[in-house]
Amino acid sequence: MTKKDYYEVLGVARTAAADEIKRAYRQLALKHHPDRNPGNRAAEERFKEAAEAYSVLGDPEKRTTYDRFGLNGLRGEGFTGFSGFDASIFGDFEDILGNLFGFGDIFGARGRRRSSFPQQGRDLALELEISLEQAASGVEKEINLNRAEHCPECRGSGIAPGTKKAECPTCQGRGQLRYQQGFFAVSRTCSHCHGAGEVITSPCRNCHGSGRIRQKQKIMVRVPAGVEEGSRLRIEGQGEAGGAGADPGDLYVVIRVAKHAFFEREDSNLLCQISISFSQAALGAPVEVPGLDQESEVLKVPPGTQTGAVFRLRGRGIKDLRSHRKGDLYVKVQVKTPENLSKDEMALLRRLAELRGEDLDNADRSVIEKLKNIIH
Repeated sequence: MTKKDYYEVLGVARTAAADEIKRAYRQLALKHHPDRNPGNRAAEERFKEAAEAYSVLGDPEKRTTYDRFGLNGLRGEGFTGFSGFDASIFGDFEDILGNLFGFGDIFGARGRRRSSFPQQGRDLALELEISLEQAASGVEKEINLNRAEHCPECRGSGIAPGTKKAECPTCQGRGQLRYQQGFFAVSRTCSHCHGAGEVITSPCRNCHGSGRIRQKQKIMVRVPAGVEEGSRLRIEGQGEAGGAGADPGDLYVVIRVAKHAFFEREDSNLLCQISISFSQAALGAPVEVPGLDQESEVLKVPPGTQTGAVFRLRGRGIKDLRSHRKGDLYVKVQVKTPENLSKDEMALLRRLAELRGEDLDNADRSVIEKLKNIIH
């Protein structure tokens, strides 16, 4: 390699931080990688230069020696250039090269066989609608599933009964294939056995070698008291079956709470609206309020209650899922104006108006006078 300054090779200042040096090296390595530039000797040389520069500047001790004594100081430590650098430095960005090129081991630095683990089963998700009463008290519901389960014939192996898997003829059981790419060797997962090192030569006829078949199942789901709209319940192990020896997936049940005809819910509180008569509002009276649990509650309406007044009944709401404390019931009152009055009723109301000094035959000027005072 030419005797360039290592900082110039990576394009960083001499005061650059370690992460900045690492970032610059990765960018150059990806840009000039031989597999991106097949047959380009200049790119290959730039790749080597970047690797040599980083092998020094990426090591705090070597960088300190280089800053003080230059290359001569490194030679004193046994450094001989690219031919002698440690290939393990490529482990810093093996994930990038692996994602980009599909390679496992770079420069033979790892030299390990990639293990093939059975794949965990797929998770399932469904929606379950319940009533507000069921959300408040909790309920058990039966649900139907159509999911992949282990084949009963081969017990999830995918192999015909009485047979065994054979060694993969492509990779000879290693699970990986090694290639020589210019000046270095790379490995990639065998596409025939997908890294397992074994292949099925006699697939199960029932599942065609997949190890799984679809079946309909019914399971019971316990919905706890206090669940809310959109709550997600996780039922472990009730998803689809995984590969042979792998765990099944999980089942996620999303709760939908149907709209109630009388109550509305706000967190753990309930809200409702009732109508009372003019006499009840004016004189005060006990009023029966229905409960979500079918037990009614008596609300004592005080005299002079106006439309829109809200009263709270403590502990008559829904139990909180986390604290297990019950919320409250808020009752909004709507005063109902009497209709189709008889002559006697109209006479009584007129007498009441007279006693209260209300003139029913002339417009109430008090509102107009108040508005004039505001304007002026």
